[in-house]
Amino acid sequence: MQLLPLRLSPGADLRQALEDAARRPDVGAAFVVCGIGSLTQARLRFAQADTETAVEGPLEILSLSGSLAENGVHLHMAVSRADGTVLGGHVGHGNIVRTTAEVLLALLPEWQLTRELDPHTGYLEMVARRRAPGQV
Repeated sequence: MQLLPLRLSPGADLRQALEDAARRPDVGAAFVVCGIGSLTQARLRFAQADTETAVEGPLEILSLSGSLAENGVHLHMAVSRADGTVLGGHVGHGNIVRTTAEVLLALLPEWQLTRELDPHTGYLEMVARRRAPGQV
């Protein structure tokens, strides 16, 4: 397994940066193994919610995990407020890095990950296919 550590700078949009990373030729299919850092604000979609909720910071990223496919990402995150209150959910756009975000990606060069409509769930779900030998 190949690992790629990333450091996101202040002002970066966490989700956008990981979507951009997924499109890099040296990344492609990957899983977010862990992530920590801080945010000025977060946008999370809680379980069973149709819309995202804006959470004002400052916030600490307690955990970040997910999958990066060539046509979409699926990320979950837990954050804490200054009073220790913890919130978690699906990561949307608009999670703005405050001081840093440190993310470790596990690269899967032998695999192709895509998001395809699953008729049973009604959502775009991950599909993993092994790449043919020599295919990049």
